[in-house]
Amino acid sequence: MVKPDDGYKDIPDGGLILDAGSAKEYKTGGWRTEKPIYDRDKCTDCHLCWAFCPDSSIDSANGEIQGIDLDYCKGCGICAKECPVDAIKMEEE
Repeated sequence: MVKPDDGYKDIPDGGLILDAGSAKEYKTGGWRTEKPIYDRDKCTDCHLCWAFCPDSSIDSANGEIQGIDLDYCKGCGICAKECPVDAIKMEEE
C-alpha cells in the first residue's frame, strides 16, 4: 500500500512483492534487531563490507565507504564479520 505522506510502500502480507524493480520502494531496515556502527577512522576502504552486503546497504562514493544506509540494512552482521580492521561493529537496536 502506498503511503503518500511517508514516501514508501508497506510490504504486502506474506512478503510477496510482484512489482519488478521496486525494491527501493520497500524500506526493510525496520526488521533489524542489531545495527551496524561504522567507524570511518578505522576504515581502509577495502570494500569487503560493500562486496558482501546482501542488501546493498553500504554507501560508497569516489572509492570511499561513506556509511551504511539503515533504511535497507537488515542487521545481518555480514559487513562486520568481513571487515578485516573492525571498522564495523554490531550493536543492539
